Amino acid sequence: MSSPPPPAERAVEADVAEIESALNRIAYVTNRARQHERLMALAGISVDRAAAALLRQLAESESLRPGELAARLSVEASHVTRQVQHLERAGFVTRVPDPTDRRAQRVQLTDVGRATVDRMRLASCRGMRMALTDWSPEDLHHLAGLFRRMVDDFIAHGDDELDVRPPA
Repeated sequence: MSSPPPPAERAVEADVAEIESALNRIAYVTNRARQHERLMALAGISVDRAAAALLRQLAESESLRPGELAARLSVEASHVTRQVQHLERAGFVTRVPDPTDRRAQRVQLTDVGRATVDRMRLASCRGMRMALTDWSPEDLHHLAGLFRRMVDDFIAHGDDELDVRPPA
C-alpha cells in the first residue's frame, strides 16, 4: 500500500487541475458558435470557424503543405483540401509550388487573406481587452509571460509519452 503524496505535491496537483479546468472553460467559451459569430461581426468578416482556424494557422508561417496544415489543426487532410479550395475561390489563399519538391504544393495567404487575419486578430484583441479591462498592466504582462512559457512547454513536451495509469 502506498502512502499519500506529501502536502506540497497535493497542492501542485490541485493547482494543475485548476489550470486544466480553467483552460477548458476558456476553450469552451471562445469556441462557441455564438462567440465566433460575434467576433466575425466585430471584424466585418464572414468565414466559418474552420476557415478562421486555417487562416490563423497560415498566418503563423510563410506557407504550409496541406498535410502540415491538417496535422497542426488536428483534422483529416481531406477536410483541409476542401477548406483550401473554398478559401482559394474566395481569394484568401493561393497554392504555390513547394520549392523543395516541385511535385508538392504549399498554401499561403494572399494579401486579402492576411488582411482578414489582421482584422480577426484586432477584433479578438478588442474582445479580450474588454474582458480584461479591470486587470492592471502588470497583471497582463505577467499573464502574457506565463502563457508564453506554458505554450513553449506544451510544444516541448507535446510528443512525450503520457503515463495514463491511475495513481496507486
